[in-house]
Amino acid sequence: MDLKSLLVDSKTTWVDFPGLDGFEVELANLSRKELVNLRKKCTSNKFNRKTRAFEEILDDEKFVKEFAGATVKNWKGLKLSYLEDLILVDLAGQDLSKEMEYTFDNALVLVENSSEFDNWLNEVVFDLENFRSKESANNKKETGDLSK
Repeated sequence: MDLKSLLVDSKTTWVDFPGLDGFEVELANLSRKELVNLRKKCTSNKFNRKTRAFEEILDDEKFVKEFAGATVKNWKGLKLSYLEDLILVDLAGQDLSKEMEYTFDNALVLVENSSEFDNWLNEVVFDLENFRSKESANNKKETGDLSK
């Protein structure tokens, strides 16, 4: 058997955002290969006259945009009232129980402006446990219980 044949570049799953009941985000896991390619897309070479060498410069804005697009695929249950916990917003005159629809632009604004959401996103996306199939997770738990 060849290990390459078993590799999966990306897999999506729904993950509950902690502390905000009903707010779930569909996230894609990024393989190391995909992350490296994403970084390359956002890096340029610039000649430094002092050192007389080329330096790699990462375009942070472009990276955040590419990263958000590659990882945040959808969400549901993001009530307007929850936005107050994530970013500074003016919700005067709004129905706080109404849900903010998922769009790429909305996701990008949330990633760019909410350090809490961005930190959570980075933790979850790179934790393989979040993307294991339910069957695999159940087998792992059963095996763990048997060894005790």
